[in-house]
Amino acid sequence: MMKQTTLKGSFSLCGKGLHTGLSLTVTFNPSAENTGYKIQRIDLDGMPIIDAIAENVIDTQRGTVLGKGEVRVSTVEHGLAALYALGIDNCMIQVNGPEFPILDGSAIKYVEKINEIGIEEQNAPKDWYVIRKKIEVKDEETGSCITLLPDEEFSLTAMCSFNSKFINSQFATLDNIKNFSSEIAPARTFVFVRDIAPLLKANLIKGGDLDNAIVMYENEISQEQLDKLADMLKVAHRDATKLGYIQHKPLVWENECTRHKLLDIIGDMALIGKPIKGRIIATRPGHTINNKFARQMRKEIRKHEIQAPIYDPNDEPIMDVKRIRELLPHRYPMQLVDKVISLGATSIVGVKNVTSNEPFFQGHFPQEPVMPGVLQIEAMAQCGGLLVLNTVEEPEKWSTYFMRIDDVKFRQKVVPGDTLLFKVDLLAPLRHGISSMKGYVFVGDHIVSEATFTAQIVKNK
Repeated sequence: MMKQTTLKGSFSLCGKGLHTGLSLTVTFNPSAENTGYKIQRIDLDGMPIIDAIAENVIDTQRGTVLGKGEVRVSTVEHGLAALYALGIDNCMIQVNGPEFPILDGSAIKYVEKINEIGIEEQNAPKDWYVIRKKIEVKDEETGSCITLLPDEEFSLTAMCSFNSKFINSQFATLDNIKNFSSEIAPARTFVFVRDIAPLLKANLIKGGDLDNAIVMYENEISQEQLDKLADMLKVAHRDATKLGYIQHKPLVWENECTRHKLLDIIGDMALIGKPIKGRIIATRPGHTINNKFARQMRKEIRKHEIQAPIYDPNDEPIMDVKRIRELLPHRYPMQLVDKVISLGATSIVGVKNVTSNEPFFQGHFPQEPVMPGVLQIEAMAQCGGLLVLNTVEEPEKWSTYFMRIDDVKFRQKVVPGDTLLFKVDLLAPLRHGISSMKGYVFVGDHIVSEATFTAQIVKNK
């Protein structure tokens, strides 16, 4: 089982803000398990903290802006993309102004610092959200669309169509998130010359220059107009008749702009609050559709906060009936686990096929057969016993007994024809033969019952 991670130490990066032009410092710090990403404005009274989640995004026009009350932090997507792509789950980010520094317009500086400081594994399990079915969000006005499909890992494809002679249509793909550092992180943000004047009038991009953005000059304007823009940006004058890319560093890839779109998607997906396993296909992506999609994903996660294990009946079981009988003393009609399909150091997944021939249906109830809830809890406990007994020598000489059952909930009926999936996790290491566990019973994607229980394993006399 993969564990959550945080930084081994703190690191800082300094630079100017893209929109404010201010000299800024952002510091990334280790954070406790299950805290996620948080951003703190240390320049304000009380040093307020904003949770980095999709619902706190208040503007997406020229980057992702998080806000809480009067507190705002913008240009957060590059730093968050680096955290998410490198698998960091928990981080406290402190900044001394209203935005993160733009640096070179990419995420590579963040990646380099994270690799330099190191990543530390924590005790809590990593809480993946696994995509089981197609999820899609569209914007009919812009033609933007983000589709999320089931996949074993997190991967992305972006397809962009720009109204430009230089980058009309492009696509970029990241098939393995492990390649983020080399294939996506160095991709820089970009802007068209035609957009610069309106942005400056809107009191934005005060810190923009040819070191932190790719600039595309494709529609000729007068020399006077171009000189005026150059003066406003504090860059050298350029021949107004020469169209093309303008930047100090040449393009890293021909599709660098679309790769940067992928970078932005990853940064905005970090606001979902959980790492996901699925493939994103984005058409004409941008921060607005990205945030709309991230909000939709958070709603989906709330509806399925505890996900059912993936079960493929074609896979060979980890434990079959024969092995289960070697570990447990239970026999017909009280053996309630047919097979085990997943087994880790602290977690187990078992299966029971409920048939109409179960003996308890004779009296519970003849006209409306329903599996008793106490037997569902018993089956969970048997799974927990298999988890614990699998670690001891001569398991047939041990027995497992209930000591306590708490927080029991029954959500829907279990009837003949249902296939039950039991997921049981240890809440604490086995001590003095006593262990606490949390168990869930699923039918399909739905939880039908759950309980927390304490059990003791005792060596038979």
